[in-house]
Amino acid sequence: MPARSLDRPRRSALFLPASNPKAIVKARNLPADVVILDLEDAVAPEMKENAREAALGALYTGGFGHREVVVRINGLDTEWGAADLAAMARSGADAVLVPKVSSPQDILRYHELLSNAPTELQLWTMIETCGSVLRLDAMAALAKSTRLALWVMGLNDLAKDMRARPTPDRAVFAPMLGFAVAAARAHGLSILDGVCNEFRDMDVFRAEAEQGLRFGFDGKSLIHPDQIAPCNAVFTPSADDIDWAHKVIAAFAQPEAAGKGAIRVEGKMAELLHLEQAQRLIAITKRISGRD
Repeated sequence: MPARSLDRPRRSALFLPASNPKAIVKARNLPADVVILDLEDAVAPEMKENAREAALGALYTGGFGHREVVVRINGLDTEWGAADLAAMARSGADAVLVPKVSSPQDILRYHELLSNAPTELQLWTMIETCGSVLRLDAMAALAKSTRLALWVMGLNDLAKDMRARPTPDRAVFAPMLGFAVAAARAHGLSILDGVCNEFRDMDVFRAEAEQGLRFGFDGKSLIHPDQIAPCNAVFTPSADDIDWAHKVIAAFAQPEAAGKGAIRVEGKMAELLHLEQAQRLIAITKRISGRD
């Protein structure tokens, strides 16, 4: 199975249509942590095959630097899905992102079809159907035995599937967002918040990104380059968080802390789980510093 880099920064994941060559050229110099070349929602039916070839060309050309490059394919229930998956299996992409996954059996099917792909190729899936929300734990558990490494929330499609009427506070989705993060964390998956459709009002976007941070997401998927900077700002650890993490690590390194599961750090209780969180936060911060 591919190694899961849980300390890899994935603050911002920008969707862009693979059929747009100018967008791909621009993406090579944008500060997004992840670039998602889209063959699905952002591409018209008559452009699907051209978009697939364009994505392959972009991956072959490279030049994306530190960015993870992911391709969202069309589902296997479409006329393009099987060809998309076969093409991307040996394309050099970091991951294949698959849509409309609704059950553990769906994940197992994609995993089996990727059996001859390089071991480092990750499987990412959208969480965007009612079926997927009802099977979160069972699907996340497959991270231990398949290529599954990351989830991306797809709230636009989920709203359609539910016939929901979302509000700016996303209250209708709150239980599902919380359970998705909990399931991901229980099984070692990374997880990204869904897109914000508002790309003109950055105050609205930032409020939604901050909400995602409070839920525990690793980052957020985006639909416009203008969303990258505020997204990175929200999901970059703060100076106070970094300072506290260093103090926790230093305190547990003291001889008197040896063998202890809980100690006091500046009057506050810190347990081994806080040490693990601190170590991960510092690891992510170092990688962010190296690219920003």
